[in-house]
Parts: sequence; C-alpha cells; structure tokens
Amino acid sequence: MKRLQKRIIIIFLVIVGWNVFAIAQDDTYKAPPKDIADLVLSKPTPSVNIDRKGEWMILTERSDFPTIEDMAQPELRIAGLRINPRNFGPSRTGYFISIQLKHIPTKKTYDIGGLPANLKGGILQWSPDEKKFAFTNSTLDRIDLYVVDLHDKTARKVNTGALNALSFSTYSWVGNDKLLYRTVPANYRKFPDAPPAPKGPVVQENLGKAAASRTYQDLIKNPYDEDLFEYMATAQLVINDLSSEKPIGKPAMYRAISPSPDKTYLLVTTIRKPFSYLVPASGFPHTVSVMDINGTFSEELVQNPSSEGQPIGFDDVVTYPRGFDWRDDQPATLTYVQALDKGLGRTKSEYRDALYAIVLPDAKTLLNGSTPPGGDLSNIFKNKTELFKTKRRFNRIMWGDATTAIVYESMTFDRKMQMSRYNPSTGEMDVLLERSTNDAYADIGTPMTTRNQYGQNVLLILENGNLFLRSQGASPEGDMPFVQQFDMKTKKGNMIWRCEAPYYETVVDVLDPEKNVFITSRESNTEAPNYYILTVATKKGKTTATRTPITEFKNPYPQLEGVAKQKISYKRADGINLTGDLYLPKGYNKEKDGPLPVIMWAYPREYKSASDAAQVRGSKYTFTRINYGSPIFWITQGYAVLDNAEMPIVGEGNKEPNDNFIPQLHLNAHAAIQELAKMGVGDSNRVAVGGHSYGAFMTANLLAHTKLFKAGIARSGAYNRTLTPFGFQAEERTYWEAPEVYYNMSPFMFANKIKTPILLIHGEMDNNSGTFPIQSERLYNAIKGHGGTVRYVVLPYESHGYAAKENILHMLWEQNAWLEKYVKNGNKPAGSTGNDPKKGF
Repeated sequence: MKRLQKRIIIIFLVIVGWNVFAIAQDDTYKAPPKDIADLVLSKPTPSVNIDRKGEWMILTERSDFPTIEDMAQPELRIAGLRINPRNFGPSRTGYFISIQLKHIPTKKTYDIGGLPANLKGGILQWSPDEKKFAFTNSTLDRIDLYVVDLHDKTARKVNTGALNALSFSTYSWVGNDKLLYRTVPANYRKFPDAPPAPKGPVVQENLGKAAASRTYQDLIKNPYDEDLFEYMATAQLVINDLSSEKPIGKPAMYRAISPSPDKTYLLVTTIRKPFSYLVPASGFPHTVSVMDINGTFSEELVQNPSSEGQPIGFDDVVTYPRGFDWRDDQPATLTYVQALDKGLGRTKSEYRDALYAIVLPDAKTLLNGSTPPGGDLSNIFKNKTELFKTKRRFNRIMWGDATTAIVYESMTFDRKMQMSRYNPSTGEMDVLLERSTNDAYADIGTPMTTRNQYGQNVLLILENGNLFLRSQGASPEGDMPFVQQFDMKTKKGNMIWRCEAPYYETVVDVLDPEKNVFITSRESNTEAPNYYILTVATKKGKTTATRTPITEFKNPYPQLEGVAKQKISYKRADGINLTGDLYLPKGYNKEKDGPLPVIMWAYPREYKSASDAAQVRGSKYTFTRINYGSPIFWITQGYAVLDNAEMPIVGEGNKEPNDNFIPQLHLNAHAAIQELAKMGVGDSNRVAVGGHSYGAFMTANLLAHTKLFKAGIARSGAYNRTLTPFGFQAEERTYWEAPEVYYNMSPFMFANKIKTPILLIHGEMDNNSGTFPIQSERLYNAIKGHGGTVRYVVLPYESHGYAAKENILHMLWEQNAWLEKYVKNGNKPAGSTGNDPKKGF
C-alpha cells in the first residue's frame, strides 16, 4: 500500500512538474532576425530646417531608441499628461543628439560650438530675422534654453532658472534678441509628499445635469493628484534680452502664452481650480487675460468653465468664447469665436459661429502712457466687433492684408468644407471652393505664406493679386503635388508646376514667388528624399524646371535595394475601387518562386460617398520608409506585403458608415486577397492581417467574422466598444443611441468565434483615448475561455506608440515568430477563395 502511495505521489509530481514546465514562459527580451533588426536600427537621415531665404540649413540627428532603463525613469501620469517629475517637462518625447549648420550657396557644413554634453535637444526655432536660432536641452534634473548666433556658430545657455516645459508654448521669440519663456519659480516649495493614508473617500457627484464625456486616460483621481498637478504646472514668466532675465507677473498655471504681432501684449491662458476628474488639463477651468509685455498690468477677458458637460458631438463646441488668437496682419487685434447654435452642430441654425475682434491700443500709446492703454482696459471685452458669421463650423482663418483673408469652415456630419475670401475692410465674404472633405481630387491646395513686418505668417499675395496654392495633387494616378496661381476673382487656377513621374516631389517653401523659385523635397522608389532649389521658367508656352541640390542624403536602407514596390488597384464586389502598396522580396520571380505568404496591413476609414472612397490615395513613386510599426520588414523574410490596404467603410445618404461595418470589412479584405492570388504573387491560403489601434480593432473583427486569414496581429486596439460609450473614431452616436452598432462592432462580443490564431500586443501604459490595456486583457481572456489560439504580450512602460529599443525588437520577434508558425509554415488551408462576400459569412 505504501509503495502504491509512493508511486502515485511520484506520478503526481511528474505530472505537476510537467504542467509547470509546459506553462512556464521564457520572459526575457528576444531579438528578431538580423535583417529585421538591422532595418529597424538603421540610422535615419537628418531632419532639416531651412531659413526662408534658402541660405542656411539646420541639420539635426535624431536620437536612437531609448532603452528600457530610460523608460523606467519616474513619471507622473495626471491630468491627461505624462510628466517627468524631476525636470518639469514631458516624460515621453523625442530629441536630437547633434546639430550642424549648412551654408546652402557654398554647400559648406559647420559644427556648432558650445553644445551641452550628451545633447538632448528639442523645440528648435529661428529668430524673426533668422540670424539666430534657439533650442531646448533636457537633462535628468532640468531643461535649459540655448541660442546659436550664425555669426560665430556657438551655442550659449541663456536662462538661469530651469524651464517649465509642460506645454508646447515653452518659449517664443518676442524680437530678434528677446525671448519669452516659463521657468520653475525661484525658491519653489518642495515636491509634495504622498499622504501615508487617504483622508477620506474620493467623491464625485452629479445633480441631474447631463455631463457626457469622452473616454480619457491618466486623469486626476484624488486630492494628491491635484496637488501634484498644481506643483508641476505652476511657472514664472520670464523675458530675456540675451543678457539678463526679467520675471513678468506672478507664478501661475500657464496653459498658453502668445505675444501680439507687435510684441506689445501677451495673450495669456491660465488654469484655475477646481480641477476635473473627467477631462484632461486642456478642459480644466481657465482664465483668458491680456497683459503688457513688461507685466505692468493684466486685464481678464473671460473666465471659462470646465469642459465637463459641454456637448461632445463631432460638430459640437463649447458654448463659451473659444479660439482666442491674434490677427496676424495687425499690430494688436484679438480675435475669438462664439457659437451661435448653443454649440450643438445637429440643431437647425442659419449660422453656426461668429468671429469677433477686439482692437487694443498700439505700442506708442502703451509706451507713452503711465496707465494702461486707453486709460482703462476693464471694458475691452465689451468693445468687441463682429467680423463675420459662418454657416458651417468655423475652422480657421489665414490673414493676409487689409482686403484679403481666407476663411475655412466645415461640418463633420456631411463631410463638407468651404473656403472663402473675406475682405476685412468691407466685411464681404465670397465662396471660393466648396467640396467634400473626403474628395481629395477636388482639393485645389492650401495658400502659401510669407512673413510680414511683424514677423507673422500671412497669405502670400502676388503682384497680380493672385494666391499661391500648394496641393498634394491627388489624382487617379496617385498623388502628384503641384503649385498653382489662383485668381480669386475668376476662381480659377493656373498651374505653375507639377511633379513628374517617376518622382514624388513636394514644395517645401517659396524663395521668390515672382520668379517661381522654390525649395522642394524630391524622392523616388530608389532615391532617398533630398532637398533642392527648383526654378520654374516658361518660355514660348514651354515650361522648364531646373534643380540645384541642397542635400545628398544616401539610402539609409541599402538592404532594401532591389525590393519591388507598386501601387496596385482592384475592385471589391460592390464595384468600389481599392488600392494598396505591394512590396515583393528582392529577386522574387513569380513563375519560378510561386505565390508567397502574405501580410496585409490596414486601417479602416469612413466615407459618406462611394466615389470618394474609391479615390486613389498616396503615391507609387515615394521612397520606402521604415518605422518600428511597419509590416515592410517581412519582405526580408520571404513574404509579400500589402501595406496601406484600403479599408473604406461607406455610409451614403441617411446611413452612417458603421451601420454596415463588418460586411464592408469583408468585402475589402476578400478583394485584396483575390487580387494578389490573381496576380500570382500571393497564396490565398497563407494570409495574415494586422494593424495598430483602429487597425487592431479591424483585425480582431476580421478574424471573428471571416475565415479569410491564417493569423492576425492586433496591436494596442480597443475591442469592446461599450467601454467607449460616448463615441469612438468617426462614430458620434452614443451607445444608448445605437446599442446594436456598438455590440455588432465589438469583436469582444464574438470572442467565441475567434478561432484563427491572433497575437495581441499592448503597451502597459497606453495613454490613448479608449485603448486601455484592459481591452486586450479582456479579449485575451475571452478567447482563451472559448479555446481559441491567442497570445497576449504586454510591453513594459510603453504608451500607445512604442519607444524602448528592447520592446521594439521583442515586438518584432513576437510578430515574426507568429507569422512563421501560423502563416508561412501553416498547413491548414484557410478556405478564403470559397468565401463569397456577396453571400454573407
């Protein structure tokens, strides 16, 4: 009996031990095949910043991927922000590690002296006269501001107190030799200590008022978070004339600071309490004020409440004054927008918005008076003037001169936009263009700008009164960028230049508008992007273009030379034209090598018109760029890659696109697979589908509702739409208005049908609205609970986009292993060719 018991125990231990061994995972970081690793770690070409004269170019080299140790540094995640608590800056941002200057006429390159050791540079800006430039440098404990003078090409630190860089308005030039920035207040209180225990519960209350809110992350959750945010956000304004610093006003929680064109006033937005637990810092109560540049007076314009409870539809806006800004063509005129329809875009209203202006006294009045300009600023908000009203939601205005400004207005509901000429002197408004925002073919371009006497960007108006428009040039042949002169009277354009095959070339800036001299970026399938001075001349009706190269950047990916790229076109079963970027391995021959395993990578987009959805997007002449999330790596592993596979979701008339989301996904995917099979390059029984964010959502849906694929890769997606009940992506109906849409579009609800192997990857600290890591966690558990094949990988410290070198290499290893096991070497046919989308699933 004892011997039998002993045998049973031994067998039990063996079984338990085997099970433990079977479920144990090697959780160390892995690296993908060398070809993939070499590509992702390739040194990119430098970033370029060219002055408006085309004389000097700043070249900056981007940093390598941060390490996991870098990512593990202390971080505050509060008020919708990611904050480095040690240096009062963002905790997750890219930076450059070197700077050089290049003199374009002589092509001579200069090193910059005086650069800080271990440079981590950012926020680079030219001075108004472009004889200097400034940049920030971050260390573990502080952020500093440096200025480089082109005369001696040496960097000098100009600040004493450490900068507070929690917003994009970290600093600005307020003259050729003067800077405005925010610093950590002198003798600042110590970092708030965490309480040993809560003083009481956290209580939120609503007393019968509707207060719908989008799904945000990293919000304030308790009184200690409030204290932390106030501590980190409080800053002191400082003016620096490059020889001394002068504090302006008192420390406050500054959200934005903008100097007037004549540099006499500051438009200041400050955050005030109570902080919200439902919206990020951008929606906190705030005060908009105007003060003079010396801080001798400050006058409050308006106190706006929290955005909690404001309407949340895509065409809805806050009901209080919004969009405060300066008029670029005048010395000191404030503008702001006010809704005329109670902020509700779906209500009937003749006019949606109005733009108002407030003219402040000029600099001479301010400088000569001992009191605030005009003697009293307390009523300046009452002295407003209505400039114009818009029938759609006001989008933006580009100021030009006393008789010309360009106004844009649009509505998401009908996907319509309008471009109009506004005459500030007469108040007249003339519509120049009206089109669907999805109709890229009808886009005539965006007006180019120049600098006026205040150093502001204003419309470039030619001597004949025409505008210069720069367009992406969407067409049935793909994007072919162009520049045209546009006559605002006849509303017709005259093409000056258009890029020509086999190149993709875009105008970066204009050097001489009357002589048609431009700076362009030019590339092709085989040539990396480089910059040129382009001169366009027309003689006897014939146009010629001559180019002078500015840069000579080499191909950063020599291992991709010989890879075949083409933009393919095909139709889905209901007749809508689709496109995708097809990549085939170096040396591949379909007659000799046969059909390849396929990776299809996509991101769905919504349209209100089938004709708009069918338009060709992108260019077949662009240079192949690689980023960590790209599927193109797998052409080195013997796959055919269909990137940017079109996944249009169309809802015409009274129907919303999402009313028919799943069947249209099927139509799109089936058409792509069949086209690759028809071409003889893709094996329809060995196809994987993948995507990031909304593309991951698409992937899970395709695996839940079709049998087209052998495997799927879904990164950082949202899979249960009831967790985003007040809208998502292009869906503005709430869950309670369209519960069947939310249910049917949620792959989580159909997890029992996901039997195709799916790899789920998610950043541990995803900050994107709606894509909480729990989305992947719950889908994994649901698939596992129904016996599906699924793997769930959590990348430590990562946000919605991934950054750490170890995590990125491991992610690529995971994807490669998944594809090799279930796609390239999978032995069970997926049955895609027999799945007819017209007959359902």
